[in-house]
Amino acid sequence: MTDGAHPLELRGITKRFGDLVANDGIDFDVRDGEVHALLGENGAGKTTVMRIAYGLTRPDAGQISVDGQQLAIRSPRDAITAGIGMVTQHFALVGPMTVAENLALGRSRGLHLDLAAAVRRASDASDRFGMRVDPTARVEDLSVGEQQRVEILKALSRDCRILILDEPTAVLVPNEVSALFDTLRSLVADGLSVVFISHKLAEVRAISDRVSVLRRGRLVGTVAGSTDERELARMMVGRPTFGVERPTDANPPSETPTLRIRGLHVAGTHGLPALTDVSLDVGAGEILGVAGVSGNGQTELVELLSGMRQPTGGSVTVGGAEVAGLDPARMMSAGVGRIPEDRHASLIGDLSVAYNLVLERLDDFRSGGRIDERSVRDHATELIRRFDIRAGPDHLVTTLSGGNIQKVLLARVLSRDPRVLVVSQPTRGLDVGATEYVRSQLLARRAGGAAILLVSEDLDELLALADRLVVLYEGRVVGEMPAADADIDELGMLMAGRGGAA
Repeated sequence: MTDGAHPLELRGITKRFGDLVANDGIDFDVRDGEVHALLGENGAGKTTVMRIAYGLTRPDAGQISVDGQQLAIRSPRDAITAGIGMVTQHFALVGPMTVAENLALGRSRGLHLDLAAAVRRASDASDRFGMRVDPTARVEDLSVGEQQRVEILKALSRDCRILILDEPTAVLVPNEVSALFDTLRSLVADGLSVVFISHKLAEVRAISDRVSVLRRGRLVGTVAGSTDERELARMMVGRPTFGVERPTDANPPSETPTLRIRGLHVAGTHGLPALTDVSLDVGAGEILGVAGVSGNGQTELVELLSGMRQPTGGSVTVGGAEVAGLDPARMMSAGVGRIPEDRHASLIGDLSVAYNLVLERLDDFRSGGRIDERSVRDHATELIRRFDIRAGPDHLVTTLSGGNIQKVLLARVLSRDPRVLVVSQPTRGLDVGATEYVRSQLLARRAGGAAILLVSEDLDELLALADRLVVLYEGRVVGEMPAADADIDELGMLMAGRGGAA
């Protein structure tokens, strides 16, 4: 290492996608044994510049140096060889393989894998980093949160000296976040350098030594990690932002629930029950928050209410009409709208914004058996205006930032004015500005009389938005309470299965 050199140094990084300048001459470095946070709204360029550092994207201009040596990083293999590891927002796991096999990918020599040894190494890594996951489980059978843990384990178990974490806590509950931070502090104390990308300002202040802020592809500045949250938010979006406040003039929820679930049973994988005897009510003008560690039945509940999964018992009514077992189209016709946890899987990246906005109602835009292109475009133009989507009707969804992709999904669902809104992880991976926008839309729907079931692993989000909370553990409701009276310690105990039903 050259004297005074940083483990990772980027100079003049520039990247264009057509007319869009994603990175405009960015300078960034991370020092030995520090956590350097990278903040910015979605579309600000923070993920792009780190993808360049990891070899997933080629820059148009600029230099990358590791330990003072200028390198040409053309692929992740080059980055890993240089000691750089990265956990990306979108998983790079092989679904049919087990956790142990995924952790062993790229590390075994020859054609033979010692599976028993791989399982032992995976189990050791799980214990060491405090993130429990079954080494023998197939990745495709894991929940989104569990898959995220595998990604983090895969990166931490490699011998990297520079670790890039892109929204690593998005699917972790508080005790898991604390365990991850303890692990990072231990690794940093041993000399690891960490780049930490997160939209959660409190986490950034808790874990980082320095914070660099990007806005519209440019570096706004670098400050100490202890900098006040207001100042960090102002640097990110040009104004102080702390989310949205619940409207004080909202109507109280109606006594007759719009959504009523009674004795619901749903089968999971391998014939095991995913939900057992679940009963819930959500009234008009109410948000019911569903808390729980990922993998405790939340995904199956959302899929059932979206028509994607069949119940094995129980009743689900919307406005008094039975809807259990309906397919997605008929569920939508019954007045149920769904904002799923995987926004990318709900949209077609290679289609335009305009066509993604009408995918679920193409028949409404047919004229003489053909799609009325002008009507599709006019519809998109109106929704782009209403929902502040920063894109044109003809832009491909795959070119949009995460926040704008979520706005496209919101526009498609909310423009139908559903009576019941089933929402799962609506702000996962979004920055402060986009999070504020999504939450304000949910509160506006609540004020307008919609019944909203909100599934989130972000307790701060649930406490900020929900009127009541229920906790799911191993497919059962183990606790219920008004959000205003919720105790974080009690919630944590219930989520861990160490509390009685309330």
